[in-house]
Amino acid sequence: MGIGGISIWQLLIILAIIIMLFGTKRLRTLGSDLGSAVKGFRKSMQDDGDTSGPADEPGQPDNPGKASKDK
Repeated sequence: MGIGGISIWQLLIILAIIIMLFGTKRLRTLGSDLGSAVKGFRKSMQDDGDTSGPADEPGQPDNPGKASKDK
């Protein structure tokens, strides 16, 4: 048995039908577009995580240099 009760032969038949409907060039373009979108999403998630610094933690002043000068 394959995934969820679908055998490997049924998956191959579905894949062949998809290739006949869309063609290999269109599927290749779709795959590369999807891959670049996922890569961009991951990069933006990493950039978003890197921008949060210690000043974003609760209890920390937004500008510690200014707080020390006001004393």
